[in-house]
Amino acid sequence: MVMQLRIIIFILISFLVTFSSHTQSQKQLENKRKQLQKEIKEINSLLFKSKEEAETLLSDLDDITQKINVRSQLIRTINQEAEVLSKEISKNEKKIASQEKKLDILKKEYANMVVKSYKSKNKNSRLLFLLSSKNFLQAYKRLQYIKQYATYRKQQGEEIKATTVNLRVLTDSLQVKEDEKQLLIALHIKEKESVNREKISQEKLVTKVKAKEKKYITQIKRIQKEERKLDKKIQRLILEAIARSNRKSGNKKSTSFKLTPESKKLETSFIANKGKLPWPTKKGTVIRKYGKQKHPTLAGITIQSNGVQVATEKKAMARAIFDGTVLSIQLLPGRKKMVLVQHGNYITAYKNLDNVLVEKGEKVKTKQNIGTIHTDTTTGKTVLAFSLFKETKIQNPELWIGKML
Repeated sequence: MVMQLRIIIFILISFLVTFSSHTQSQKQLENKRKQLQKEIKEINSLLFKSKEEAETLLSDLDDITQKINVRSQLIRTINQEAEVLSKEISKNEKKIASQEKKLDILKKEYANMVVKSYKSKNKNSRLLFLLSSKNFLQAYKRLQYIKQYATYRKQQGEEIKATTVNLRVLTDSLQVKEDEKQLLIALHIKEKESVNREKISQEKLVTKVKAKEKKYITQIKRIQKEERKLDKKIQRLILEAIARSNRKSGNKKSTSFKLTPESKKLETSFIANKGKLPWPTKKGTVIRKYGKQKHPTLAGITIQSNGVQVATEKKAMARAIFDGTVLSIQLLPGRKKMVLVQHGNYITAYKNLDNVLVEKGEKVKTKQNIGTIHTDTTTGKTVLAFSLFKETKIQNPELWIGKML
């Protein structure tokens, strides 16, 4: 019984080790699929808020283009996941065929042993077999042979049981994988149908946008100019703050803040959390990434983004991504506000706020609410513009915020 249990445990462990790498790969793809499905839900929930169609055609087109892109990623991930499953199913089928062949051989061998054992079952024949020995050594060897034969027969029986268990495990696993693959195929078909519907809507919007293309290009260029102006203002504010912090030490040429031991410790902790910092909103989806990029819908237009834009829920709060001190609060055009938070030599900027819940010089904690994010009355979207600086040098926030890449 102990030997049988050991054989079964060994086979099960071997089975799990064999498929561990494939299972891990499949698990990663499954997690990616779930993340993309969540992102599509957020896009549906947080975007498509427009009320005045004539004024929001470009915004609507950007929204549907983003959703098509995410859904296309989802379809690719589903295909990759199905491909991994197909390979596992194929391996399982080969293993099952091999195990069935092995079981058949074991059963035949066992049957032959049973027949031989039955023929020599008579105790007298065994005794005669021993007594007919020429000497004591031969009799001893014959006795050992009889014992070994009995042990081998028992082992064959145990191996048949273990092989049967392994075959059952493989068969069950194969059925599970087949069911998973069928579900993925159904999901693939559903997502393909959704993309086709969305592309039809996209084509209609493209036709309408092209009729007013010049107007939209002018609008984009104006917004980009305002954003560059605001970034320069942030850099000027940071330079002024650096100069104030170094004035007492007489080091007027320094480009870094004169930090206290506490501030240095805070900065070290901030850097240590790179790639793991929380989002500046509780819920949201990135609608504009960092860096130079082609406009999602207008050909020939390039956008330079010095931060990220996160669409979120109406009346949502901007929140600090790390402990720090409020460096500055600025009033922006359209009576919107901006808050700068200092984390040693790093500065985070939270733009497009309606009202602010903190004061200049106030110490804030990670995830503390800073202010209410503005909702555009025309597009219906609530968007936080977030950027990150090291002294006056613009950084890529996507590298610092967890799960933003």
